[in-house]
Amino acid sequence: MTQPPEYFLLPNGLKLVCQKVPSRVGCFGVAINAGSRDEAENLHGLAHFVEHTIFKGTSRRRASHIRNRMEAIGGELNAFTTKEETNVYTVFPHGNVARAIELVADLVGNSVFPPHELDRERIVVKEEIDSYLDTPSEAVFDDFENLFFKGSALGHNILGDAANLPKFTREVCRDYITANYTTTRMVAFYRGAMSPAKVLAMVERHFSTLPAAGNPLRRTAPLAIEPFAETRSIDSHQAHTVIGISVPSMFSPERHALGLLTNILGGPGMNSRLNIALRERRGLVYTVDASLSMMSDCGMFAVYFGCDPADNNRCIELVNDELQQIATTPLTHRALEAAKKQYLGQLIVASDNNEQMALNNGRATLFFGQIPSPAETKSRILSLTPDHLLHSARHLIPTLASRLTLT
Repeated sequence: MTQPPEYFLLPNGLKLVCQKVPSRVGCFGVAINAGSRDEAENLHGLAHFVEHTIFKGTSRRRASHIRNRMEAIGGELNAFTTKEETNVYTVFPHGNVARAIELVADLVGNSVFPPHELDRERIVVKEEIDSYLDTPSEAVFDDFENLFFKGSALGHNILGDAANLPKFTREVCRDYITANYTTTRMVAFYRGAMSPAKVLAMVERHFSTLPAAGNPLRRTAPLAIEPFAETRSIDSHQAHTVIGISVPSMFSPERHALGLLTNILGGPGMNSRLNIALRERRGLVYTVDASLSMMSDCGMFAVYFGCDPADNNRCIELVNDELQQIATTPLTHRALEAAKKQYLGQLIVASDNNEQMALNNGRATLFFGQIPSPAETKSRILSLTPDHLLHSARHLIPTLASRLTLT
């Protein structure tokens, strides 16, 4: 039986959240409150580069030993960087918790960034940057965010600029770790079959020397911008468009309403309003979806679609029509109840993914201090009324939207 999460605070300030679940697979990692918006202005891409290169050697292990430590028992070691956070974690068969905790502690606490490994990884990251530039459906999001958050630390690609790669020396990488990978900006998380008390004892043993001191967060919320509409030619056979609108931060009481609205408009179901309007009825697009990115001091609702360039203006009109409709016309009781049922069902299906739920637990604890219970989340969603959604949908009026098309 899945148990409620338990929370612990180590003497050095590190928070730990553990959730015991009946699973043969465990997940352990750390969520760090540091991402691409926390880089120096002349070092864009550093957070992502450090996330890549902490696997390249510690004071105890060579890169080959790190690679094989979890893979030897059938596990996986992974990491990713966002605008505001970095996650380093491992998924493994039950019975290997001690191995996982010791390895993650070694990576975040003792990485040494061997120069020869950094040279090799610069090549890998440059290939990643080039690959993203060659994929318009991905590049359009980063290009849009650069315009949308222009003038703020959020207004640059997480991967950074290839021209900055030579700047990322051993000393620069170590300085970034020292400043940001500290206990006051970190949460350790575990989800698996081991008892929280045993996990706590292992975390205390291996993370006790991690420093609490570091750079305090100095984030400035991006200023509001005037809506823009821009088209860039990239000599593509398809037009890739993102339409985005500013919404409140993750701490807004409107977050559940905005999540439900996003799901109604462009969620993963084929019955989303945008999919029906653009694909099912008219066959104008192969894919269309809506997403909601809510950060600590701002947020963005976005719609993406790819279509034939000749159909792009028509698709924009249809998206605007759907936004206008949901922003001005209350849902019927029947439509709202159906939308809630679908949304809650999707959350139940997602909860069966142990890895993703462990990551969610770490992020929720990092930013909110605790994880909302499934019952609490369900209650908040079920309590939403047509008036609640109409009030939150005022953010989605088309005249407030910005647009970027790559074609």
